[in-house]
Amino acid sequence: MDLGLTGARVIVTAGAAGIGRAIIDGFLREGARVATCDIDEAALATLPPGVHAEMVDVADEARFTAFIDGAIEALGGLDCLVNNAGIAGPTGRVEDIHPADWRRTIDIVLTSQFLAVSRSVAALRESANPSIANLSSVAGRLGFGMRTPYAAAKWGVVGLTQSLAIELGDYGIRVNAIMPGLVAGDRQRRVLEAKAQQKGLSFGEVEAQAFQYTSIKDYVPPEAIADQILFLASEHGRLISGQSLSVCGGIRMLA
Repeated sequence: MDLGLTGARVIVTAGAAGIGRAIIDGFLREGARVATCDIDEAALATLPPGVHAEMVDVADEARFTAFIDGAIEALGGLDCLVNNAGIAGPTGRVEDIHPADWRRTIDIVLTSQFLAVSRSVAALRESANPSIANLSSVAGRLGFGMRTPYAAAKWGVVGLTQSLAIELGDYGIRVNAIMPGLVAGDRQRRVLEAKAQQKGLSFGEVEAQAFQYTSIKDYVPPEAIADQILFLASEHGRLISGQSLSVCGGIRMLA
């Protein structure tokens, strides 16, 4: 399928590795022009030539908003914003979670999306095919014990997305949230290891619990998430807005 994304101008936050890198690689294959930021300088160095890349902590408001402004200028406009930046946040009972860890999780997962959108709307209004994709999680529709900062932030992403879809629809800007499940990669492994330590279980036992309520008992490859975002950014997705789309193998509960 020809997605018609040749020349599309795209910003992907936290794009040096994992889901973000898969998204960037997908857009590049379609002939898009991409800008990204990340905190991992070594991973940024592995990006293909031509990608506008800067080392930025999205929790640093001044630095991050300057990146968004500069990326739009470097691209000569903006057609698609992908808010991918996020962290797993702390694992633990709510009474043991430090407020600073709560605030940093909210800042990176949720506030960064607000900041990026607020700086991008003017450019997106000038696009003939404008879209925003916000990374949420299945934790944004299901309760997640011992991961309350992360789940609260991801639920917030859903509310942000649905509100923006209403507000920005007047400009033809479509806004959707993507809800990945158990994604293959180091971050998911570290999350399960932390939960295993908290529960006094082995990694294998916690992994089996995680898949207990999943119809398709396999990890989601980052490329599957990228494919969904590419479709939404194309003309084929022009009437899809205000949706929270799960790419999770049918998760019914988070253990």
